[in-house]
Amino acid sequence: MDYEIVIGLEVHVELKTHSKIFCGCSTEFGMEPNRNVCPVCLGLPGVLPVINEKVIEFAVRTGLALNCEIASFSKFDRKNYYYPDLPKNFQTSQYDLPICGKGYLDIELEGGTKRIGITRVHMEEDAGKLIHSGTISNSEYALVDYNRTGVPLIEIVSEPDIRTPEEAKAYLEKLKSILSYLDVSDCKMEEGSLRCDANISLRLKGEEKLGTRAEIKNLNSFKAVQKGLEHEAYRQEEVLSEGGRIVQETRSWDETRGITLSLRSKEFAHDYRYFPEPDLVPIVTTPEWIASIEASLPELPDARKQRMIKEYGLSSYDAGVITASRPMADYFDEVVSLGVEAKTAANWLMSEVSKLLNASSTEIKDCPVKPAALAEMLTLIAKGTISGKMAKTIFETMWESGKTAAEIVEEQGLVQMSDESELIAIVDGVLAANPQSVADYKAGKDRAIGFLVGQIMKQTKGRANPEVVNRLLKQQIEKI
Repeated sequence: MDYEIVIGLEVHVELKTHSKIFCGCSTEFGMEPNRNVCPVCLGLPGVLPVINEKVIEFAVRTGLALNCEIASFSKFDRKNYYYPDLPKNFQTSQYDLPICGKGYLDIELEGGTKRIGITRVHMEEDAGKLIHSGTISNSEYALVDYNRTGVPLIEIVSEPDIRTPEEAKAYLEKLKSILSYLDVSDCKMEEGSLRCDANISLRLKGEEKLGTRAEIKNLNSFKAVQKGLEHEAYRQEEVLSEGGRIVQETRSWDETRGITLSLRSKEFAHDYRYFPEPDLVPIVTTPEWIASIEASLPELPDARKQRMIKEYGLSSYDAGVITASRPMADYFDEVVSLGVEAKTAANWLMSEVSKLLNASSTEIKDCPVKPAALAEMLTLIAKGTISGKMAKTIFETMWESGKTAAEIVEEQGLVQMSDESELIAIVDGVLAANPQSVADYKAGKDRAIGFLVGQIMKQTKGRANPEVVNRLLKQQIEKI
């Protein structure tokens, strides 16, 4: 390509508060349409908003985690526009004095670490939800549910530092991980708790001036963000290469067709006629209050990853996978605290545990095998009571039945055979029955030993200790 892609992301995060930003209505998801509403969030005459202090705290927590400057003085503004899901005909947001200023977020790429600038983090209220009869582009009508109106949001605006759709996806994954660690949002994209608008433009390589951007909406997954940006980059390149020009507009991502579609012309800031919200007092934060919030922050993903590398000797990859999710990292730490070797715990979490979690669409916090139960089973492997192969079957039974590994081992008689005096007769019998495999092994065909081990496992119904069996086989073959 002769062009360079320039991407900036605006991420809207629904905060995990029990009540809305300016009233006492519930924020519970999935209620009957227009149930969680009142005169304040519906914008009826004669009402006054009151700020939810928890919203300010969550915004500051997020800003601190994103290395932002926290404003000592900020205010709310009215963003004026008309849309059916906005009952007041304006949105209470922040414009020139947001709660959090310049910051940054580091993302991991194949070539190393890249720093993405954060322009701002500001607070605002959510709009309602339009329910279309079809897709946005072909609906005959739309219904309006105002339950979401007034639900508290923070908007996290990045600098135009992202250069590829893959970087955009990595940025969103890292941001979601941090928000989950902070516990300020449930980050459920399928419920609209985490929504992204992507701004993308092209410019000739080597140029400094930004091109005309298009904003893509209706991106409801990280995959959709990546695919939408890829398509839009090719669309803009085609337009520019044919001598056309890009118009500033808002476009929608059509998941079914895999294309972006024009929705409307994109407004400029002055089109919204921002002015200070007269019904809300400014927000003043003290250094002491900010320091108390900073002291309450949890160990964040990057710090936790480095600790696991240093303290447990995990690889950067393993530590990255484990710490991407706070519940996963908490689960891991608890298993290790019970005496399990860290690499063993990591391997099981990334393989057998993750396999069953994915197959059953279960979050690790709801895993039926608790850390103590997994630790008990892994200890049985370490002691030689059961083999690693047996453990996989036992783990699936634990998942389905809720029983402990010890109970399953006792019920099914699965104790591993490690007694040499018990195994030697079986080994000699297998060798006598398979002279050709013995001859092959002596001739340098190492794979023959695998066949012999398999025969012993068959006779012992998988209970023989593979390590002991291998040693005894080689020992007895040398005597032949």
